[in-house]
Amino acid sequence: MENLHEKIALLEDYIMKKCLWQFHSRAWDRKDQNENILRKATQILCGDAVELETPADRCYWVDALSLTEAFQERYEWLAAMSKEEIKQLMQGLKERIDFVTITGSLNAELTDPRY
Repeated sequence: MENLHEKIALLEDYIMKKCLWQFHSRAWDRKDQNENILRKATQILCGDAVELETPADRCYWVDALSLTEAFQERYEWLAAMSKEEIKQLMQGLKERIDFVTITGSLNAELTDPRY
């Protein structure tokens, strides 16, 4: 099977092509979205309880649920991974998505204080 970096690249490719939530126009919005959606996706994939207290929690959960369903449908190797392996995979994915959409982005609007 693929190594961790190859698996992260597959998940990243799916997000970059299919998920609109990664295109918010401010860095803090992108950071919140990445953190909350990918944390909830990790919880779903690991079978852990997902916090649904606030409207924002429920909004992030819907995106995370859609994402995990797509991941499970496309990447059968996820079912063979342990919780710890999934957590490591998803942390690597979050770091990569943060880089691509925030810290490595050349989009100057992300940090424009007037925007």
